Amino acid sequence: MNEPGKSDSPIVPMNPANEGHRTTGRPKERGEGRELAKENLLQGNSHRTLSRARLQSALDRIRQAAPQDKGLKFTSLWHHVYGIDRLREAYLSLKRQAAPGVDGQTWQEYGKDLERKLQDLSERLARGAYHAQAVKRAYVPKQDGRQRPIGIPTLEDKLVQRSTVEVLNAIYETDFRGFSYGFRPGRKCHDALDALYVGIQTRKVSWVLDADIRGFFDALNHEWLIKFVEHRIADQRLVRHIKKWLNAGVLEDGVHTEQEDGTPQGGSISPLLANIYLHYVFDLWSDQWRKTQTGGDVIIVRYADDFVVGFQYQADAQRFLVDLRERFAKFNLELHADKTRVIEFGRYAASNRNQRGQGKPETFNFLGFTHICGKSRKGKFKLVRQTIAKRLRAKLATTAQELRRRMHHKIHEVGQWLASVIRGHHRYYGVPDNWQALKMFNAGVCAHWKRALGRRSQKGYVRWDVMTRIARQWLPDPRIYHPYPAERLCVNIQGKSPVR
Repeated sequence: MNEPGKSDSPIVPMNPANEGHRTTGRPKERGEGRELAKENLLQGNSHRTLSRARLQSALDRIRQAAPQDKGLKFTSLWHHVYGIDRLREAYLSLKRQAAPGVDGQTWQEYGKDLERKLQDLSERLARGAYHAQAVKRAYVPKQDGRQRPIGIPTLEDKLVQRSTVEVLNAIYETDFRGFSYGFRPGRKCHDALDALYVGIQTRKVSWVLDADIRGFFDALNHEWLIKFVEHRIADQRLVRHIKKWLNAGVLEDGVHTEQEDGTPQGGSISPLLANIYLHYVFDLWSDQWRKTQTGGDVIIVRYADDFVVGFQYQADAQRFLVDLRERFAKFNLELHADKTRVIEFGRYAASNRNQRGQGKPETFNFLGFTHICGKSRKGKFKLVRQTIAKRLRAKLATTAQELRRRMHHKIHEVGQWLASVIRGHHRYYGVPDNWQALKMFNAGVCAHWKRALGRRSQKGYVRWDVMTRIARQWLPDPRIYHPYPAERLCVNIQGKSPVR
């Protein structure tokens, strides 16, 4: 496969946008819809429906052209980004309570006199007067106790990035491989989990590569990324703005730092850029590798920078790992030495290891679940998924800490909050065969609540029979929310392969 970098494909221009007045700098393609009065903005449901229909129709030609010619370069996209209707939709899609960026602008404050601000932003984008601002550095705790750095863009940067992503998705959703699931419209974590489950259950998988990319979002190379973007995007106005976001830098404790590599996690554009990078570095290469370098089955499932590859033969798995390290090295990426391994896993792993006296098959973690070689009631191989023990303990510890903070709140207030925590946990981890882990989480929450109630006073001991009645009143029972993967996946993919 040719190295990505330069494309020999000719630049095929799309129909140009209607040009505005060049001397006044009036934006192009304006007036797509009647503006809403500020007080009726959030209530104009019918207008929003018509607006969405117009916006989707404007991108239909792009969606139709993109899959027909994979070498097609789009030369006229920017006018789709700065349209008033699209910016308005981007604003309304943002989280209302999200933390503000370096300018301190909140969603509610920007919504005051919204139409005038969107008009001004659109005009600045049209004439090239828009400037990206540095992202504010913040940290969120990781499951292993470390801190994950994230970037918080300003509200206007979020608006323009969200609008840009909507336009670029019309192209890249036709390019991305089916085994890529992270941060894509209509796809979620459980789709990736289902695909992996069905792939291991139904294909000849005996070995699994459990890989981890070291600091992917910090290592992403800007020069390579722009080359990858320019494979499909020839509109230099759009490319320039991507460069602006990449080079805006980070503001932490009042100190501005420029970033030569990486893209801050937290911005709307970052997940798409990450997918574009790995599409060219990993997806296309690995898809070609399994078609030409092996005669056995190979399955691939990727969610953002987290991926699992299954192999029929051990030799293929080992060779793929060696080639992958070399491939990543060319693009400033590195596999984590301590977290990347090839393990024996699949329907014959238990019997083969037992014959060699090596004990039970190893397990691997993916998207919050530990994947285990188990058996059905009939003694057949069955892939079992359970909540990662470390994550379960971390979630309970976080809940206990918050219970101490709410120790003197009324019981019904704490009960309502705990019910929402448990339901959220069940909705994600409520998969078949994970019932015991759900019960453990409920029992842990109940025990921490009992301890918190007992600390409300010196004589505040709560008997278990009393605590059981309180728990029955407020805490929802464990529930399996998700069907077996084969059932749901057959509906979602409509006969298409989940992993190929």
